[in-house]
Formats: sequence, C-alpha cells, structure tokens
Amino acid sequence: MSEREDSGAVPTAKRISEPDSTAENSAKRPRVEEEKAEAAECSPEQAAEQTKSGYEYLDHTADIQIHCWGQTLEEAFELAVVAMSGYQTEIDAIDTTNTETIEATGEDMLSLLFHLLDEFLFLFCAEPFFVARKVKILEFDRENFRIVAEGYGETFDLSKHPQGTEVKAITYSNMQIHDSEGKHECYFILDI
Repeated sequence: MSEREDSGAVPTAKRISEPDSTAENSAKRPRVEEEKAEAAECSPEQAAEQTKSGYEYLDHTADIQIHCWGQTLEEAFELAVVAMSGYQTEIDAIDTTNTETIEATGEDMLSLLFHLLDEFLFLFCAEPFFVARKVKILEFDRENFRIVAEGYGETFDLSKHPQGTEVKAITYSNMQIHDSEGKHECYFILDI
C-alpha cells in the first residue's frame, strides 16, 4: 500500500473545464446537477445554488473513487447511485421510463451507503439490467439504518447506451461520510 492509501487522506480532485466529448471520457468527467448550457444563462446566485450538489470521479490506483455532495446527506446518497450509473454508461443516454424500488439496511451509515449502492449494482448486473438516471430516497431512517429508494431509468441496452466501465463491486476501502451543517458528502471506491 502506498503512503497515501495508508493515511486515509482524501485526495484532491482536479475539475475538468472542457470535458472530452467522446462517450468513454464523457462518462468519467465531473458532473454537477443541471450542468448544461443553461448554467451559463442563469444568475450568479442560481449558478452557486447548482454547485451545492454534484459528484466527481477521483483518480485511484486500479479503481475509481467517487466524491458526492449535496444539500442534505440524502441528496449525497442519491447522487452516489447516479455517479455509479454515470461510470457504467453515458448518463444523458438514460431515459426515465421505468422505476425500480429498493430497500437497503445496514449496521451503521457506512454499511448503509454500501448496501444502497450494492442494491443498484445488483439491478444493473442481473434482470432487469436496470440503470438509474435519477434516484429519490423515499425513507431515510438514521436510527435503524434503513433506506427505501426509487430509481428512475431504464433497462441497459448496448444499442442505445454506450458501454462505460464495468463495476465489479462496491468497497469499504477509504469510504467516508461527512454529515454536518453545511457539509453533506461521501467518498467511496468502486472496484472496476
């Protein structure tokens, strides 16, 4: 293990100002909610509001680390699933024609995030091969570590969805959750 992995420190991320338009690289660029041309047409206050939630992909040896943040911890968890989907295919190619509901439970917040991601990874890897463009947490029980969430997306179809990187598993390695006033974010590593 490198010194950086042993320390548990969060690596600094570089933002990409001009994303590559190829399907392979567009799935791996940092994303911010509503990040489109309309961001250039809004007021500075609206632009600041839009950057309060989003996700980015961070370099990690042999795997990928994802950093998600939101105005609430629920939103950061929702974006964690969307970020995983965005790594598997081009997120903009996913229509929200189907809905899948999952329930995840854990022993603590880290295991709850792990199981939430794992449930959506299972939906992607087995029937119905569902890929989520949007996720809404319907119930978030912090005392009993239980989430009920709805994913909005469709069945993965290679003729429609560019193939991104296969996610083999969710890991606990360097998983972090920060939930305090003004700071709702999570970090996790996907085994690819």
